[in-house]
Amino acid sequence: MPLLILAFIATFGLICSAGLLIFYRDAVMERLSAVAEERLSSKARLAWLMPRKRSTVEQIVRPFQNVLPRSASEISAVQKRLISAGYRDESSVNVFYGAKIFVPLALSVLVVVTGLYQWNPMVSLAVAAGVGFLSPDFWLNNRISNRKLLVGLGLPEALDLMVICAEAGLSIDQTLLRVSRELKVSQPEIADELGLAMLEQKAGKPREDTLKALADRTNVPAVRAFVNTLVQSDAFGTSVAKTLRIYSDTLRTQRRQKAEEDAAKTTVKLVLPLVLFIFPSIFIVVLGPAMIRMGEAFDLYISNMGG
Repeated sequence: MPLLILAFIATFGLICSAGLLIFYRDAVMERLSAVAEERLSSKARLAWLMPRKRSTVEQIVRPFQNVLPRSASEISAVQKRLISAGYRDESSVNVFYGAKIFVPLALSVLVVVTGLYQWNPMVSLAVAAGVGFLSPDFWLNNRISNRKLLVGLGLPEALDLMVICAEAGLSIDQTLLRVSRELKVSQPEIADELGLAMLEQKAGKPREDTLKALADRTNVPAVRAFVNTLVQSDAFGTSVAKTLRIYSDTLRTQRRQKAEEDAAKTTVKLVLPLVLFIFPSIFIVVLGPAMIRMGEAFDLYISNMGG
């Protein structure tokens, strides 16, 4: 009998604990989220009041940022490229122009210190200055390409979450906002772009213009097609969930076809390494001993003829 009473008490306690976890979890999470947001908002207010601390790179290139002459159109073009690469700070343009002066000077000093200028001083310094002047552009292009790749890779995951949110009854704006929050850790690039689009819309920009700005900012064909799909769905009043699901399936089909295309190209791309590296090694291994024996036999024949 005591064992039955203990078993009943233990079972009742487990059931009560499970009920508390199930029914009060959302309330606890809401309270924790409210506390966390309050702390973050207080920290953000303090950070807004405090002066922004300059980064090390900005401090290094700051004396060189006003050396190059620049027009408003050039600054606008460079700023668009920096935004495409994910750099939206006000100081990014100054850092870029400062790097175009600092890097050539640093490479020129490196050429002088290492003694490479002794080969041909004018040519060495000219090459160092030219490479240093173009290095920021190459680096920025590389960052833009890398960000485009990451945005394209994160789009399928974002589409899956959008389909779930749209089928749950959320609107387009709420869906994009929720997806931007959920993907901050796993896909920060696409989450950053969607969050920026939602901020522009909250500031009063129309939804269509916001989505088109998203497509222009990322400059990814898949994102541009996604934006066109959303705009057309909103204009014609079709189901957003069904539209997103169809586009998600289409995007998966395109990615599979692209993978099959890349796999088919490997046979052609392997021809050059085979001809330059693998075939000579095979010829040396297979024909090397025969050539050595033929050479020895030829030397023996020459020696016998001479004798």
